[in-house]
Amino acid sequence: MKDITQLDPVALRTLAVAVRLGTFEAAARELHVTPSAVSQRIKALETRMGRVLLHRVKPLEPTEAGLVLVRLATQTELLEREAVAELVEESDAGGTSCTSVPIAVNADALYGWFVDALADVQSRHRVVFEVVREDHTRTAERLRRGEVMAAITGEPRPVPGCRVVRLGRLRYAAVATREFHAAHFADGVGSATLAEAPIVAFDRTDSLQHDFVRRVTRRHLAPPVTYLPSVREFDRAIRVGMGWGLLPESDVTGELASGDLVELVPGRRSEVALYWQHWRLGSALVGELTEAVVYAARRWMAT
Repeated sequence: MKDITQLDPVALRTLAVAVRLGTFEAAARELHVTPSAVSQRIKALETRMGRVLLHRVKPLEPTEAGLVLVRLATQTELLEREAVAELVEESDAGGTSCTSVPIAVNADALYGWFVDALADVQSRHRVVFEVVREDHTRTAERLRRGEVMAAITGEPRPVPGCRVVRLGRLRYAAVATREFHAAHFADGVGSATLAEAPIVAFDRTDSLQHDFVRRVTRRHLAPPVTYLPSVREFDRAIRVGMGWGLLPESDVTGELASGDLVELVPGRRSEVALYWQHWRLGSALVGELTEAVVYAARRWMAT
């Protein structure tokens, strides 16, 4: 059996950078070495492990074994930076680099409250964030692949090596303008009208509207869809009558009361349970980030 203790930290970091950037050339530029050196470091690591760690395609794809080592490299770098930050005098902190924390977040959380949590943590630590926007049904996969350290997800089961904290539920109302409702649902909301009335969706991974249709009709329908991958434009499109869609309940209470917006099926709300998953690390930074995320999420969802 191969002795795989005392892995080369330089090779581990090289592997992680290559996976993150997708090519040996991009990794070489960041690491200030040649692409050949990047390739040789990873090959040496593969020889030591006795396993293939990368599929040499574009972009580079880690194998299952490669994902394990990418997570190890990222976790090690985080803990090293925290240790250095504790040892460096505050007066000398200007010369230390910031810790970078990659996180996967769904759009509604990102535009609603998540930045408040990041700002709170950044006010107390030398840290920057790389936020990846992804649907809540897909963020756990980013975590599983080692691309991020933490994620807001709809997945309650912990990704291996991760801890789960329940954040709460987002409630959505299916709404349209008064004019759109009159034009498309004068005969009621059912299979025939929902199959023809245009909807607005965030992108092709946004299943909220189609899930609502299935719950109401118990059928898989294919209405015409306008995709707008921006929370502001998505919201605006519904309010100017381009289609119907699901908006956070807290955002539409006043307009439903005034009649400017009409609920397709009164009282039929959709709920999305959200969870915060993060790597299990002895990291004070991750611990404080978790506290800030939980506080901001529960405060926002309660309003």
